[in-house]
Amino acid sequence: MAKKPTDKQLFKMKNEWLEQFYEEVKPRDFYRAVFPEGSFEREGHPEDEKCNGVLTVIEGEKARNYIVFDELNMVDEVKGKEFAIMSPVGYSGRNRTAKNARWLYGIAIDLDGVEMEQLRDVFYQMKNEFLPQCTYCINSGHGLHLYYLFEKPVPLYRHLQDQLREFKYELTRKIWNRYTSTYKERDQVQYQGIFQGFRMVGTQSKLGKRYLVTAFETGERVTVEYLNDFLMDESKAVTDFKYKSDMSLAEAKKKYPEWYEKRIVRGEKKGRWHIKRDLYDWWLRKIQGGEVSVGHRYWCLSVLASYGIKCDIPEDEVLTDALELLPMLDHISDDEHNRFTKRDVLDAMNMYQENYADTMSLAVFLISLAVSVYFAEPIRAVIPINLLLLLILVHIVYVLIRWYVKGCMRSRGYY
Repeated sequence: MAKKPTDKQLFKMKNEWLEQFYEEVKPRDFYRAVFPEGSFEREGHPEDEKCNGVLTVIEGEKARNYIVFDELNMVDEVKGKEFAIMSPVGYSGRNRTAKNARWLYGIAIDLDGVEMEQLRDVFYQMKNEFLPQCTYCINSGHGLHLYYLFEKPVPLYRHLQDQLREFKYELTRKIWNRYTSTYKERDQVQYQGIFQGFRMVGTQSKLGKRYLVTAFETGERVTVEYLNDFLMDESKAVTDFKYKSDMSLAEAKKKYPEWYEKRIVRGEKKGRWHIKRDLYDWWLRKIQGGEVSVGHRYWCLSVLASYGIKCDIPEDEVLTDALELLPMLDHISDDEHNRFTKRDVLDAMNMYQENYADTMSLAVFLISLAVSVYFAEPIRAVIPINLLLLLILVHIVYVLIRWYVKGCMRSRGYY
């Protein structure tokens, strides 16, 4: 019986197999394909009035966001880094929030548990049109990142973000099947949002500095309509949208003079409710004080990310705070099968990127907090429960109710 190859041997074997059929692509060439020339603002040219890319570098317990301009110089600067991630999204500013998101340049699917048999089957299913043919296949270490780059970017309007997230979930469900991954159970499938960042091509995989994330060009650009044809649930198809317009700023000035005067000439921004950072700091101190149980570690970090958005805390500061909490959160459990890892922290930070912390959520929290503080003794007399746990439970019930109502509205065509 042949000896099973190690993870490092598998990484090389996957690269060798892919090299037989597809061309390896250098990091800069890959990101130029993701973000064609002219997609972003040029460095030092704010008059371009364009979006930018954002990449995150994590070193130890410190995280920092970097703006990627149209020249893509940052792509070269992070080569060989231990941990750098980026998503195929154009943002306005340096924080990767849903509010700042402007354009989606493609869909990236993270497929874990890919050995040689699964790798061959992925491309067999693509060849036979059971799966959509990906534009690029990335060997990320233990798995693959499959990039479906759009012919034209898709605008990330707020209502469209929710549709695209469900669309990506359904596409993931199709691609992640019993033949393409060693993870056979449905609860092992990793459903990730459209803002999810992935290890950058040219940086280190989990296997170490000798095993860099590698890209191969495997197909043509795609359209949303093409991907819709592969969804098992047709209700998840995205149809009501328009691709990026070729209209210039000068043309927009003529067609939308009021908008141009307000947003470009006077530089006015959309209004929003800003909250002092005291709320964020209070919640951080609660976690640091050890008021967290094993089953609520992920939720506490998700809430921290939500408050980070409402208090205008930079994403890299929130991520750094979360990473500094990692040793403490992991130490809470002595079960070797229940470790709290860096992956869990990054998944919790999706709450920041997806921007679920809207005004209604904040109102629910403030009302719950006020009730917990002013009626603490009567509550304890009736229910002997930790008030922090009660606050978390109220949030969980609220999220479940809102999720259910939103699903009902969408199924009836109101959303």
